[in-house]
Amino acid sequence: MIHHLKGRMVEKNPTYVVIDCNGVGYMVHISLHTFSLLNDAGEAIELFTHLQVKEDSHSLFGFREKSERDLFRLLISVSGVGASTARTMLSSIEPKNIMEAIASGDAATVQRIKGIGAKTAQRVILELKDKVLKVFGEGEVFTSQNNTNKEEALSALETLGFARKPAEKVVEKILKQTTDPTVETIIKLALKNL
Repeated sequence: MIHHLKGRMVEKNPTYVVIDCNGVGYMVHISLHTFSLLNDAGEAIELFTHLQVKEDSHSLFGFREKSERDLFRLLISVSGVGASTARTMLSSIEPKNIMEAIASGDAATVQRIKGIGAKTAQRVILELKDKVLKVFGEGEVFTSQNNTNKEEALSALETLGFARKPAEKVVEKILKQTTDPTVETIIKLALKNL
C-alpha cells in the first residue's frame, strides 16, 4: 500500500497530477477539491494516497487532506459506489459538506451529485452515518440544529399540502434571514410567503 507521495509535481490537470519521486513519475487521480488546493506544476507536493488494485489496472488516487482520503475510503465501502463515483462526489461538493449531509441524513444534498440516485443516496447515508461521526468526530462534522428544524418544517408544510420544492426555497430564504429560528417560526414565516 502506498500511504503518501512526496515529490515534484510535473503535470497538473483537474482530474490528475503527475508527481516525480526521485525519477519515477506517478500518475495520481485527484478530485477537484484537491486540485483547488494545489500550487503550480514544478513545485514540491505531498499527497495522501489510496491504491486501488483491480484485475486489469492499478489506480492511484491522491488527496491533499488526510480527511478527504478517509472520506473517499468510506464512500467506496458502500455497495454501488466505486472509486470514480466517490471522486465525482468529492469533486461536486466540498468533503466537509458531504460529511455534514451524511451525518444529518440530508439525502437531497447527496442526490444532487451527478450519477447518484435516490437509492444510492439513501444507502450512503444509511451505511455511513455512524461511521462518519465515529471517524471524524462530532467536532469536525457540524450537524446544524437548523437542518433538523428545516426538515421538520418542510415535513409539516408538505402535510399541509404545499409542494416540497417551493416550500424548500422559502424555508432556505427564512433560514438565511433569521438567526436560529424554531420550527414554529419557520412554519409561520413560510405560510406568509407561500
